[in-house]
Amino acid sequence: MEPVTHFLTGACIGRAGFNRKTAYATLAAVLAAEAADLDILWGLRGPVDELKHHRGITHTFWAVPVVAGVVVSAVGLLHLWREKHRRSNLAVSSQGDALVQSSRAPTAPGSPPLHWGWLYLTGCIAALSHILLDWTNNYGVRPFFPLSAHWYAGSFMFIVEPILYGIFFFAFIVPWLLGLADREIGARRTQFRGQGWAIFALAGMLILGCVRWAEHAQALAMLGNTNTASEPASRAAAEPYPVNPFRWHAILDTPGFYQTAEINTWAGSIDSDPQRDVLYKPADTPALDAAKRTALGQVYLDWGTWAVVRDVGQEPAPGMEPPQLTPGRTWTTVEFTDLRFDYPFLGTRGVSTGSSARSPLTGWVYIVDGREDAGEAMNGREQR
Repeated sequence: MEPVTHFLTGACIGRAGFNRKTAYATLAAVLAAEAADLDILWGLRGPVDELKHHRGITHTFWAVPVVAGVVVSAVGLLHLWREKHRRSNLAVSSQGDALVQSSRAPTAPGSPPLHWGWLYLTGCIAALSHILLDWTNNYGVRPFFPLSAHWYAGSFMFIVEPILYGIFFFAFIVPWLLGLADREIGARRTQFRGQGWAIFALAGMLILGCVRWAEHAQALAMLGNTNTASEPASRAAAEPYPVNPFRWHAILDTPGFYQTAEINTWAGSIDSDPQRDVLYKPADTPALDAAKRTALGQVYLDWGTWAVVRDVGQEPAPGMEPPQLTPGRTWTTVEFTDLRFDYPFLGTRGVSTGSSARSPLTGWVYIVDGREDAGEAMNGREQR
């Protein structure tokens, strides 16, 4: 999922009850829930390295206790700094009464003391939530890497889900509004306001995930029971749309072509046109074979479970200048796309198969003379 969902999930985990057990619980949960995505820093080395390492070691089960430990250590340093600052102010205030209020504890009155065991448990649960949420969408995770590089993808939640934003809105805005009303009428302040709403948000996420999981299974069952393609399909996938849990983009893999379809599980309908929704599989050529052996090609094919590799001719790749060659030499562009993301998920029904213009996570390789790599790029960024 995108970072906002991870952050807010961590905040809900902390406020659901752990903040009653230990100080800094919500802070630790928020940091641990997002920490795994620090692997995007590999992008500083280029888009190929980013694709290779994203959702890698930091998104594994082995990383969970490490991430929690690092977060707890960081929170511990913050606690030590605040304690040192408090003691310094206390020493000053002991010389007179002018600064007596500066001797307050680092946490608000009535808040729980720092409990390292509860803080570490909070970090572990929040770090696990990151892996679980990322598994629900169609990009996938490698939770057993490096022992196993296999990708696991639930493919039933869209990577940006507006319904979740609505749930989070109630979980955080309503307690804030109630707090404003209490202050307006002079009511006693509630120390742990929002616990019920945080539990409501986590339960809402679970219910939404269960509904989407069931509808995803229904979509796959409909594909299996219907002769959508003119040839037998060896495998099929159903990719999610945002908001609507009954709408799915289907992909079928046959010996000669890929076929897409639109599924409505509420109406029980499958919409597919063999003249419009078919992408014939490209024939192998020396240029395609050379492109598959490049660094981008190897990483892309390892990740892209529905990867399509095409020779698009002398078409300049976005963000990368074409090769400058001596007379007599030729070049071509090989394009890598993944059908899991090659559909108009934010727009209306249309022809999207094979259209890299609106397909995210597309890669390009320049191949010279059918054998030499002359440049690699992804999403408009050149690998240098």
